[in-house]
Amino acid sequence: MATGRINKSSVDATRPGTAEVMLWDDKIAGFGLKVTPKGAKTYLFQYRIGGRVGKTRRVTIGKHGALTPDAARKEAERLAVLVSQGADPQQQKQDNARKAVDLAFKGYAQTFVDDCLKVRWKTSHKDGEALLRLYAIPVLGAKPLHEVKRADIRAVLQKAKGKVATSRNLFAVLRRLFRWAVSEGDLEVSPLTGMEPPPLPLKRDRVLSDQELKLAWQASADLGYPFGPLIRMLIITGQRLEEVSALDWSELDRAAAMWTLPAERAKNGNASKVPLSTLAVTELNALAKRSKRKDGWPRTGLVFSTTGETSVSGHSRAKRRLDREMTTLAKKEKEVPTIAPWRLHDLRRTLATGMQRLGVRFEVTEAILNHVSGSKAGVAGVYQLHDWGPEKKAALQAWSRHVQGLLETKDTTNVVALAERRA
Repeated sequence: MATGRINKSSVDATRPGTAEVMLWDDKIAGFGLKVTPKGAKTYLFQYRIGGRVGKTRRVTIGKHGALTPDAARKEAERLAVLVSQGADPQQQKQDNARKAVDLAFKGYAQTFVDDCLKVRWKTSHKDGEALLRLYAIPVLGAKPLHEVKRADIRAVLQKAKGKVATSRNLFAVLRRLFRWAVSEGDLEVSPLTGMEPPPLPLKRDRVLSDQELKLAWQASADLGYPFGPLIRMLIITGQRLEEVSALDWSELDRAAAMWTLPAERAKNGNASKVPLSTLAVTELNALAKRSKRKDGWPRTGLVFSTTGETSVSGHSRAKRRLDREMTTLAKKEKEVPTIAPWRLHDLRRTLATGMQRLGVRFEVTEAILNHVSGSKAGVAGVYQLHDWGPEKKAALQAWSRHVQGLLETKDTTNVVALAERRA
């Protein structure tokens, strides 16, 4: 085997033979050039781990052309330092290859959703998954986790620029993902360490007026199933969007007129009993008839679903349709002013505000909304164990009568009849 200084002249002068031709550098031990019988030239590094008794190993540095002799020499010098420190370049290369595949962000994000979010964020894992899919994956794609830098995180957040709440939620999901990666031993340090989260969204105080609430109810009829009745149930019960969207018939007791929200579905992790008002029962009766059941309510199955297997999604599109319908109806009502922008979550605040007007105690309203704050926080939450069941039932029934009153006209007796006809 030939030896000599590997440089441009010696590489150009080395010709193919009937078998592989090797040229070994005379300065860096293990640095070589391999020339195949077809003339392909490749730089490599040969070494042993464990001294003379160790097995000889080779690492391909790269092909001549793609690499210059000087660039190949620098890489050989780096590999020689690693070997002198006891590291195995071949194992390191294999580890890097594994990271490039196993720790590619897109695939790792799905693992994170399945093994972490679905276990620890049971009620909101879909929101986290959607944020990763819409904002993070298009930017980070196949980039290995350990190569994600703070600049990459800023690029992801830039896609949600102008969306204050979305930016903050996206940051929270990314922070959780990288913390989980560190805890799993897949990453040494999170790129979000030391980063300031986006600012808090401004506190919302939007409450629908009685006229707007009436328009929302009427417009919901034109949306059809599942969004029409879903929006009406939001108005009637004041519960959270994700909790109503994933409502299961098994949680409902028609005889007791009660919805028992299990802890695993509640956003705050606390089970809650929601009395069903006359108006709520009427809406559920209409939905039960839609399921082609002869009598009573189904025992199991999602109340709102287009697939029968997953809870309803596409709330944003449905809200835009609702807005258009409300605008159309408002134009027919000369006394109705322009409708200011609002969100489905504002229906909870509307119910809470409406109950204040109806004289409902604050503690009862909080119990209905399943809030762990105010009267239910701290010492009061430990010693005040009354569940306000009778009071919640009376309050929701009063709210039901209020909503019905908004909808009564000279031509129709009440909204219950309208709901029954929809069935």
